[in-house]
Amino acid sequence: MKKILVICLALLCLQATAFSQGKKSKKKPVKKEEKSNIQVAVLLDTSNSMDGLIDQAKSQLWKMVNELALAKDNHDNIPNLEIALYEYGNDNLSKGEGFIRMVSELTTDLDLISEKLFGLTTNGGSEYCGQVIQKATNELKWNDSNDDLKIIFIAGNEPFTQGPVDYEKSCKKSVSKGIIVNTIFCGREKEGINGKWKSGASLADGKFMSIDHNEKVVHIDAPQDKKIAELSEELNKTYIGYGSLGQERIELQKRQDSNASQYGRANTATRAMSKASNKYKNEAWDLVDATKEKKVVVEEMEAEELPEEMKEMDKKERKEYVEKKSKDRERIQKEIKQLNKERQEYVSKERAKQAKDKGKTLDDAIIKTIREQAEKKDYCFDEE
Repeated sequence: MKKILVICLALLCLQATAFSQGKKSKKKPVKKEEKSNIQVAVLLDTSNSMDGLIDQAKSQLWKMVNELALAKDNHDNIPNLEIALYEYGNDNLSKGEGFIRMVSELTTDLDLISEKLFGLTTNGGSEYCGQVIQKATNELKWNDSNDDLKIIFIAGNEPFTQGPVDYEKSCKKSVSKGIIVNTIFCGREKEGINGKWKSGASLADGKFMSIDHNEKVVHIDAPQDKKIAELSEELNKTYIGYGSLGQERIELQKRQDSNASQYGRANTATRAMSKASNKYKNEAWDLVDATKEKKVVVEEMEAEELPEEMKEMDKKERKEYVEKKSKDRERIQKEIKQLNKERQEYVSKERAKQAKDKGKTLDDAIIKTIREQAEKKDYCFDEE
């Protein structure tokens, strides 16, 4: 009997120890097969007074992408990034559509978003916030998963109450579908609050912000910028355009490099870092990405789908050619990332020297808000 009692006590001790250790230790999250998504719709007022806002969006797109490239979901996966773009309040747009246009649906094609953004012009107009939020909520292909982060950013400078669609109903509909609506008023905070921009954000679990849309974004040049720009051009040579989109998208890539360079060497470096990140994917037209994502098997492709330099290659030569370009790309991307670390250290020191009274700009508003809202869904940002 004593022996049985001793055995029972020993088992109870083992269970208690195991329970105690289980409570103390944190298990690493188990990776899911299916990646989560960060879906962001940006709704920009393109009426006459918004030239500064559009300019900020153009100059800061790649900075925002680089921030999102650091995100990981609560399963330790790197989420896909999809961005959509709307313009509203422009008299050049259809009155029947509420002076609203979907510029781009939700897409992972960042060069396409850049191209569309640089194509925006201002004119007019009548700014219907409730209606553009309603359209973005209903028209875009939002995912159903609770693991996905779904966000609308709407920026403008007229009262939120304008137009035939009640903003309260639009914002409530958005949040009922798990879509957060953040409002960015271009002007003084008090004016934005009086114009119901804060009310709209509150109804959709979002954040209200005010920015100076006429503030000129300061880009700090760094000693590493010249080398990063050279590596960006070298990186382009690792892309192998295929199919009907191939050559067209290679030219698009070059145009977006040129668009970024309009804002100086610093912005060229920021774009290069985006091209070196996990968010810059082009499997729809690039054989390296398409092979990596198992979208194509290069040995089995028809010759007419291949670029000129590959048409005469046999299966072995095709495979080796794509593998070499892939290794070259990894090497160049790694070098860009290393230079960017050095660059960020330099920029941080220089920025600290600048005046503290700089007005808040579009990127400041969006980056901080996405971080806060992502962390509420257990996303983290891997600074490495």
